Amino acid sequence: MQRKRSIPHSFDERLAAEKKQLEEQAALLPPGSVKDVVLRKIGQLNTAIQVNALLKSSGSRSPE
Repeated sequence: MQRKRSIPHSFDERLAAEKKQLEEQAALLPPGSVKDVVLRKIGQLNTAIQVNALLKSSGSRSPE
């Protein structure tokens, strides 16, 4: 019996899903170093989402 494969998710979808999961996790954490690490990761994901959107929309043009 073969295992049914799920539909592959785009890079954008994976970034957004991970960001959402981390935001939910951060909401439950008390202030401290663990929460700081999770918030830093959320910031990195925001940057990755913005860079990816920029690269998609600009057609990889150099800034003027």
